[in-house]
Order: sequence, then C-alpha cells, then structure tokens
Amino acid sequence: MMHQDLQTAINQQINQEFTAAYNYLGMATYFDTQNLEGFAHWMQKQFEEEQAHGLRLLRYLQDRGGKVELGALPSPQMEFECPLTIFKTSLQQEQKNTESINDLYELATKLNDHATKSHLQWFIDEQVEEEKSVEDIIALLERIGDDPAGLLYLNDKLAVRQAEKVPGLDA
Repeated sequence: MMHQDLQTAINQQINQEFTAAYNYLGMATYFDTQNLEGFAHWMQKQFEEEQAHGLRLLRYLQDRGGKVELGALPSPQMEFECPLTIFKTSLQQEQKNTESINDLYELATKLNDHATKSHLQWFIDEQVEEEKSVEDIIALLERIGDDPAGLLYLNDKLAVRQAEKVPGLDA
C-alpha cells in the first residue's frame, strides 16, 4: 500500500495537472477571440496533454490501490495583454509543475517507493521538454516584437503542432 503522504501529494499533483489543462483551455479561448487559430491550436494541444498527464497519475494512483480525491478547479484567466504575456504565464505554470513533480520524486525517494520514482521519471523528462518548448516560443515572440507579419508567421507555424503520445494512455 502506498504511504498516505505520497498518496496525498499525488492527488495534489493530479489536481495541479487538471488546473494547468483548464488554464491552457482559457488561453486557447483567448487566442480564438483574437483570430489567432494557430496559437489557439497550440494551446488546445497543451490542454489535451495536461489532461493526459493528470489521467496518467490518476490511473497510477488507482493501480497502486490509492484513493483518488479530485479537488475543485479554479477558473482560468481568459483575458491577456498579448501573446508574449500568455507564454510567460505558461512558462511560470510549467516551472511550478516541474517544482511540484521534483518534490514528489523527493518524497518518493524519502519513502523508499521505487515504483513511484520510476513512474515519475517520465514526468521529470517531460517537464524539460515542456519548458523548452515554451521558452523557444517566448524567444521568437520577443524577436518578433510588434511585427504583425512575424506574429502571423508564428501563428501558422504553431497551427501544425501534433499532440504527444502519453505512455499508458494511447492505444
């Protein structure tokens, strides 16, 4: 049976993943209202990935005999200053998620729970990719500045993003 402290922490992480998903949905909605469909598409893919991450943790907790406790989700922000602000907000969210997953890994290490450490390794690796992806877009947005042509180019580039495959969830 999983230690109660670890079960509680995983439940908190599940809620954090679903909160992140909801935040990305709010960001996608904002981009839709701005007629930036490529940016909206990118954020919708983030929404789907964060949902999948939450489900992967939820299923892991159930597989280990733990009790899932879903919490209420706060309403996402729906208005933003500009695309750069949104991606900076996204980066802060991803950094918070990385910190939380690292804390979970440390707790699993302290409790000598090797199965949980093994499961969390995928999330640790994933967070490196998540942060880099957002940082790359921030760098491009900073380079673009107020150039509408650059913004539209990036909009087209983001429109072709495919959702990642999440192990344990995809057929």
